[in-house]
Amino acid sequence: MTAGAPTPLVATVDGPGATTGTLAFGGFRWRCAFGRGGVRVDKREGDGATPAGLWPLRRVWYRADRVATPETSLPVRAIAEADGWCDDPASPDYNRPVILPHPARHERLWRDDGLYDVLVEIGHNDDPPRAGLGSAIFMHVARPGYAPTEGCVALRIEDLRVALRSCDAGIALRIETP
Repeated sequence: MTAGAPTPLVATVDGPGATTGTLAFGGFRWRCAFGRGGVRVDKREGDGATPAGLWPLRRVWYRADRVATPETSLPVRAIAEADGWCDDPASPDYNRPVILPHPARHERLWRDDGLYDVLVEIGHNDDPPRAGLGSAIFMHVARPGYAPTEGCVALRIEDLRVALRSCDAGIALRIETP
């Protein structure tokens, strides 16, 4: 981090191969879930791993039909039914938001299961995206029991909202290996 940069949120996995851990920030500690592939420094598309490293938080997305606008200093955008995220390494839109329908492989941000009712874009492999190094890495709402993600960091929605209230522009997330 550069001088004067905000203190990052720190996500630490419970141990080698674990898919749960702790997110710490500003005196808070919350339980969180990681990818089914654990936390790895050599993240690859489809490996189910959460990428270790220091990643800027880019923007908060939320389902305005389900939840109130998150309180945060980060940029905020309501999710529309046609919003998606390209996860196709062969596409020029790889690891970018897209409008659906989209010809390349993608995921929908408008989900029925509530996992993306609040999500935060993590600036992993996005400046610029490099094919095959991982896409659609977010902080989002956890499944019951903190079941593993596909490579994201997931928290209870209440914990995610508390964390976002304290996030200033320029903040980053440090994801640590054990």
